[in-house]
Amino acid sequence: MRVMAEKQYFVTEEGLGALEKELDYLKTVRRKEVAEKIKVALSFGDLSENSEYDEAKNEQAMMEARIADVEVMLKNAVVIDESELNNETVHIGSRIEVAITAADGRKSKRDFKIVGSNEADPRNGKISDESAVGKALIGRKSGQVVSVETPAGISKYKIVTIA
Repeated sequence: MRVMAEKQYFVTEEGLGALEKELDYLKTVRRKEVAEKIKVALSFGDLSENSEYDEAKNEQAMMEARIADVEVMLKNAVVIDESELNNETVHIGSRIEVAITAADGRKSKRDFKIVGSNEADPRNGKISDESAVGKALIGRKSGQVVSVETPAGISKYKIVTIA
């Protein structure tokens, strides 16, 4: 019987702190809130037609699943020491500036930070190493151009700077 290795979760110090904070919140605050909802729903009596109870139990199941997910992420977290990273190539923790030529010919510049998948927040410039753009940029050097398949077609990303 082969045991599958658990996935490693690459995180920055900031990402690790956010996971620890979320886990603490879920265990100390949310568990109590959901337990109270269940208690109130139970006071309504007949469980066979008690939608409040069903809803509270579903909420509890989703919360417990999230707690389990976060615990696995923390157990398998590999913290990236950003102070030891070089600026030669793009890697998790890199801050990069790219010049983008979209499939329709429009040009733009963007700043990204490459992060582990659980820290991704594209609206705030944090893209996952597992995203199409992240995968294409990892291991590349300044000046290199990569083509990335996007929903709008193939876009070209030229790495301007790596910090």
